[in-house]
Amino acid sequence: MSVVSQKLFYSEFGEPVKVVRLEEENLQVPKTNEVLIRMLAAPVNPADIITLQGLYPTKPSLPAVPGNEGVGEVLSVGSAVDSLKPGDRVTAQTAINWGTWRTHAVCDAGHVYKIPKELSIVDAATMSVNPYTAYRMLKDFVPLSEGDVVIQNGANSACGQYVIELCKVWGYHTVNVVRDRPNIDELKENLKELGATYVLTEDELWETEMFKSGKVARPRLALNCVGGASGELLARQLEYSSTMVTYGAMSKQPVPAHAAFFIYNNLTWRGFWVSEWMKQHTGSPQHLQMKDHVSQLLIERKLSTPVHKLVPITAYKEALANTSSGTALKSVKYIFNFQN
Repeated sequence: MSVVSQKLFYSEFGEPVKVVRLEEENLQVPKTNEVLIRMLAAPVNPADIITLQGLYPTKPSLPAVPGNEGVGEVLSVGSAVDSLKPGDRVTAQTAINWGTWRTHAVCDAGHVYKIPKELSIVDAATMSVNPYTAYRMLKDFVPLSEGDVVIQNGANSACGQYVIELCKVWGYHTVNVVRDRPNIDELKENLKELGATYVLTEDELWETEMFKSGKVARPRLALNCVGGASGELLARQLEYSSTMVTYGAMSKQPVPAHAAFFIYNNLTWRGFWVSEWMKQHTGSPQHLQMKDHVSQLLIERKLSTPVHKLVPITAYKEALANTSSGTALKSVKYIFNFQN
């Protein structure tokens, strides 16, 4: 008995809409330690795009199925599998080049883990990158206490919004920096509804007296996903002996590392990459505790579902083109819906 699966695949790196193809594949029944999974949903993330372009630090062996995140349902299990059963919902253990852009997959049972069925399909499909990134950066670099201040740029990004919501859960105050834009008042209000304490444009942060006056305590942790002058601006606001964590470089510009930051302010600059963290910690107590906690926060609606558009796998060119481009649609996360 075999299952016919539709999958996206690529045999060379390049522009996603040019190198990705759709084809069918016959999958055999799972072997002793394997499971057969029907994928339910899988998002298209910016990291998927640069992986297809060959620009991501980790490169899969080609040909490969794209997609790092996603949720599936177990259809059948091999004779030696006792950790999973048909009907269980699962996500990939590591979310690194697992290949989620397909309707069905057969894999080793140890490569996936069970998640609560109470999670919505979209939340389950998108919980392994941005929520985990925000969670680990708030947990692993500075021992924060209720009332402490965290500052971040790119606050309207998917990860930035999870930072806001997690800080609200844990009682931290947030100073959230965004680029100026025509709908800035609407954006500020949206972020405050999520739990943001303060929302400032970069120009407003340059001019503010909120830290100098003592109205707001200086931040002990800065989260930088923009780089360039924006990253430097965050560093200037930090308390003595604080830490800035860089996890992105949207501006594609280096952050000026002035000697005064280190000599007189004793700042620590660190980097974070969730893929490496997962590689080092998959299956560890920290990983399992985070998975369970994030799942519960999503179920309780203390973390928000990302703005998204569900599309069939046949609409992959639309999803790839709009995620790759700088259009207004880039704020909408495309998610392949395999349930139809």
